[in-house]
Amino acid sequence: MTLRDTIPLNQRPRERLLQAGPSALTNAELLALILGTGTRGQHAIDLAQALLIKFGGVRPLLSANINELRGICGLGDARICQLSAISALAQRALEEDLKRDCSLKNPAQVRAYCTALLGHASIERCVALFLDNQHRLIHTTEISHGTLTETTIYPRELVKAGLAHHAAAVILAHNHPSGWAKASRADIELTQQLKQSLAVVDIALLDHLVIAANQVVSIAELGQC
Repeated sequence: MTLRDTIPLNQRPRERLLQAGPSALTNAELLALILGTGTRGQHAIDLAQALLIKFGGVRPLLSANINELRGICGLGDARICQLSAISALAQRALEEDLKRDCSLKNPAQVRAYCTALLGHASIERCVALFLDNQHRLIHTTEISHGTLTETTIYPRELVKAGLAHHAAAVILAHNHPSGWAKASRADIELTQQLKQSLAVVDIALLDHLVIAANQVVSIAELGQC
């Protein structure tokens, strides 16, 4: 079913966006523009709304991996590729800002970037943001991923990656899939261990962020980094 079959011309998302801009559209309407068409008996806006409800919002939908999207009614390979491409572009836009600007002057950008990467991951993952001597982003690398409840970060591998990227500093971030936005004692102890290992090769560990959905805890702000 298409929007032409059910919605008057002046109320269709494409026409409204061209007239009033994207801010005038709902999340479902914006997503409908990406999907293009719906399914049998369901137009694109209904399909978009169903996807947003199923995944719990825009961010978890765009954070879903290909395997999580496969098997969803109305999503074939073409649409899965569209959603994955949009998610990747959004992350790269944030990354461009970090590479261009001094990240320490823009902590909100760092948090937004890490939340986009990890906020709705279903397993625990840890990424390292390698920075130059002006604290601009050089490269982001996933250094560990684990089960639903834990991950393991090896100091030797982190040091090796830092040297390979000629980093002067590192910011770590890992997620808590449980949604528990709190740095555990193990998180703090690991942070201090990694900081000591990096210091041996003159790489500073600036912070370790714990991400739980949209919440971010800074171990540095806790005075433990």
